[in-house]
Formats: sequence, structure tokens, C-alpha cells
Amino acid sequence: MVLLIQNSYMYKKYIKRLIDIFFSVIMIIGLFPFLLIIAILIMIDMGSPVFFTQERVGKDLTLFKIFKFRSMKDKGEGDNSDAARVTKLGRILRKFSLDEFPQLINILKGEMSFIGPRPLLKRYIPYYNKREIRRQEVLPGMASLADIKGRSHLTWEEQFEYDVKYVDNLTLRQDTYIFLQTVFIVLGAKDNMAVGRFNTDSFDVHRKKQNILKKNNRKDEQ
Repeated sequence: MVLLIQNSYMYKKYIKRLIDIFFSVIMIIGLFPFLLIIAILIMIDMGSPVFFTQERVGKDLTLFKIFKFRSMKDKGEGDNSDAARVTKLGRILRKFSLDEFPQLINILKGEMSFIGPRPLLKRYIPYYNKREIRRQEVLPGMASLADIKGRSHLTWEEQFEYDVKYVDNLTLRQDTYIFLQTVFIVLGAKDNMAVGRFNTDSFDVHRKKQNILKKNNRKDEQ
């Protein structure tokens, strides 16, 4: 038991980061020609910039800018919804998670890991409960336990429960399992890896509605 705990500690503290550095360097170098082609196609399809950047929350609530390949046109006249702005090329990039590859830069910088809870928006921070905020105890990842459990079809509460479960059971074995399942899902172009949720509010709106409902229920009980 002591040996298992020590091994788990060593993995969390040192080995996981070494794996991230090694494979992010290998992938950036090996995939550079392919990533360059994607960048050129984006320039032709949507113009500059090639990358989408946005502030996200990392380990211990530190903020960083996440990198993704751009998949949507700029806002203009007419329908400005995300779905309407995604181009045909953007749909392909999202379908096979190719838009996520620039996050190799975030991994190399130590802001993300290959495996970990997905990095979310800063404005969500005040709405986490004490258990949910524990998802920020580890580096966020390109792929997560919640992803392979049906990311787009989960409620926010279900996603965060998987995130905390991941934190509580962070081992090489679990990371390997998540990685292999992610590869299987991406190669199969399954929709449970799609970004966002179907017919569901953003987390802050979702939690505000919950709080209002709780207040109303208390009033009814009085």
C-alpha cells in the first residue's frame, strides 16, 4: 500500500509532467508540417488570425490563455450564433478534435496536461461549490474523464463529478485509459467529444437559475 501511494505521488509530482514535456515536444516537431497545412487552410478559409485564444482557469485558479485553431468566422450581420459562424473546415477540425492541437503549446509551457479536467472560463469560478472547485487542484487537460463519459451529453454536475473523481484517482493507469479511449472516440468521430452541450446553458447561467429556484422553494416553504 505504501509503495502504491509513493508511486502515485511520484507520478503526480514528477512523472506526469515529464511525460507531458516529452510527448508535447515530439508531437510539435513531428506534426509541424501537418499543423502548418491546417494553418494555411484556415487563412484561406477565414483569414487571420489562425489561432483562437481565450483566458481560461488552470491549476490553483491561475489564469492562462488557451490556444486553439480557429473554426469560426468573425461576427457580422445576420445570424451571429456559434453554430452559424462555424465554417465547413471548422466543422471538420472540431469533428476530429484537430482544433485542439495548438494546446500542445499550453502543455509545453506547463499550463495544461494531456489528461485532466477541461479548462473552463474565469466567470465560472464564483459558482463552484466546495466539491466542484477541487477540479482546479490539477492541471487542466486536452482530454478528460468527462470527455470519454459523454462530455456533450452530461449535465454540469455530472461533468464536475467526473472531474473530482479524476483528481481523487490520478494515476498513470487512469491517464492511459483516458488517452486510449480518447483516441478511439476521436478516430471514430463520435459526437460525445463535441465542444459544448446540447440545449444546455453555460455553467454560470445554469447555477444562477438553480439558486433562484432554491430561493423560490424556500419562500414557498415558509
